[in-house]
Amino acid sequence: MPKSQEQCKQMREDMRNRILKESSLYFAKNGFGDTKIGDLAKSIGIGQGTIYLYFESKEELFEQIRKSADNEEEIKKLKVLSKLPLPAMTKINKISEEVVKKLKSDQDYAVKITLLSQLMLENDGEMYSNGLYKELAKIIRQGQKEGTVVKGDALYLADQYWGCVYLNALKTLFVREYKLVTKETLNRLLEA
Repeated sequence: MPKSQEQCKQMREDMRNRILKESSLYFAKNGFGDTKIGDLAKSIGIGQGTIYLYFESKEELFEQIRKSADNEEEIKKLKVLSKLPLPAMTKINKISEEVVKKLKSDQDYAVKITLLSQLMLENDGEMYSNGLYKELAKIIRQGQKEGTVVKGDALYLADQYWGCVYLNALKTLFVREYKLVTKETLNRLLEA
């Protein structure tokens, strides 16, 4: 029995989503420069031509993945949190709790953190302009004024914090047995 137009449309959408999801993980593991479309297609279990039916180039595919890895929602949450009349360590604890929870339960979050970190590393100099870094740095500065957060350059401390998150995102994606960071450990990175 032939498939309806709606079924064909759904199958195309499902394949496009599968390519995006599995490519995200592949790019997270291999980076953009070390990814070849032929190897990627083999990893997904499809023909190389199938990828080109949905995306004109590796660059277009990666751009779609990059857009889906956008961290605007997390930045909005951090902005709201940074403005709340709470002690800085309470805010940091909330961030750490959410990060650890997502790392434990959401592979897409780990992929997103990994890809965003790789993009920042590739765009040397833009790392500290990332909203996650800037918003956490605001909270760190608040904590430094309160005397609850370690002294030092706030952006550098934010870098250390997110670097630890990145390392643990990599572990969740690519290591079979590992010990995931706890919220207490993340908090200790910043506590005075």
